[in-house]
Amino acid sequence: MNRITTLFDIQYPIIQAGMVWVSGYKLASAVSNAGGLGLIGAGSMYPEVLREHIQKCKKATSKPFGVNIPMLYPNIQEIMQLIVEEGVNIVFTSAGNPMTWTPYLKEHGITVVHVVSSTKFALKAQEAGVDAIVAEGFEAGGHNGRDETTTFTLIPMVKEQIKIPIIAAGGIANGNGMLAAMILGADGVQVGSRFAASIESSAHENFKQAILNTKEGGTQLTLKELTPVRLIKNKFFDDIQELYAKCPTKEDLAALLGRARAKRGIFEGDLTEGELEIGQIAGLIHEIKSAEAIVFDMMQEYQLAKKKVSQIF
Repeated sequence: MNRITTLFDIQYPIIQAGMVWVSGYKLASAVSNAGGLGLIGAGSMYPEVLREHIQKCKKATSKPFGVNIPMLYPNIQEIMQLIVEEGVNIVFTSAGNPMTWTPYLKEHGITVVHVVSSTKFALKAQEAGVDAIVAEGFEAGGHNGRDETTTFTLIPMVKEQIKIPIIAAGGIANGNGMLAAMILGADGVQVGSRFAASIESSAHENFKQAILNTKEGGTQLTLKELTPVRLIKNKFFDDIQELYAKCPTKEDLAALLGRARAKRGIFEGDLTEGELEIGQIAGLIHEIKSAEAIVFDMMQEYQLAKKKVSQIF
C-alpha cells in the first residue's frame, strides 16, 4: 500500500505542483481526473480569484484536489479562512514556518503538506504536525532552496530522519525519474515543469514554447539575496548578471526585479523582460500534452522502468 495514494485517496502517487500563473482549476482538475492530485496555485491569485478557482475545480472533478499556499502571501489570514469556508481538504504550504498555520488547518480536518529544501526544515515540518512533506531539490523551477542540494542527495538524507511520507520534487518529469525518486526513499513525486507545458496549463503559449526550446544549461538559480529562483536565461536574466558584476545591494536587485515579473513572463508571454521560471528538466520536455496523457505516460514509463530494473540483477 502506497502511503501517498492512501493519504490523499488518489490512484497514482503523482502530485501536480501548485505553480504561480500556471496551476488554475483547469490543470488541477485535469490531473485529479487522470488519477493524480491536482493543486491550485494560490500564489498568483487574489482571495476572490482563488475562491472562484476552488468552486470551478469542484464542478470539474469529483476527485480529491488541493491548494498550494505560499505563506509569504500578504492576505494569508484571509486565504486560510477562505480555504476553510470552501471546504478544501488538502493544503500544501511553502515559503514560511509550518508552525504558524498547520495547527489551524489540522483543527479543521485539513490534510497538510509542507514544502522543504533541507533535512533541517523537514524535521521542523514534522514537528509542526504536517501529514507529509515535499522535499524539493534545487533542480526545480521557480523559488528554491539556497543550499543547492540536489534531489538525488536530498531524498535519502531526509528519508533517514523523517517518519512521515515524503514526496520528491525537482527534476522529475517522467516515469524513470519517478522510479528513481521512490527507490531513494520517496513515497510519491511532485511534478511541476512537465505540467507547465500541458494543454491545461494557464501559462502563455509563448512560455510553453520557451520550455520546449530550453536545453541543458538553459536555466540557472539566481537572486539568492532576495528569494532564490531558477530562471530560463533571457534578456532579463542577463540584466541580473550585469547588475551582479557591479556588486549590487539587495535594494538594487529588488529594484531591477520590480513587480509582476513572473506574471509578465509566464502569464503574459513576454520572453524578453519577463521572469521565466522553469526547472532544469525542461531539457527533457519536447511537446505540449494533455495532463491526462502526461499522467498516463509517466505511469507507463514507471512500470516499464520497474521491469528493466528487475532484470538487471
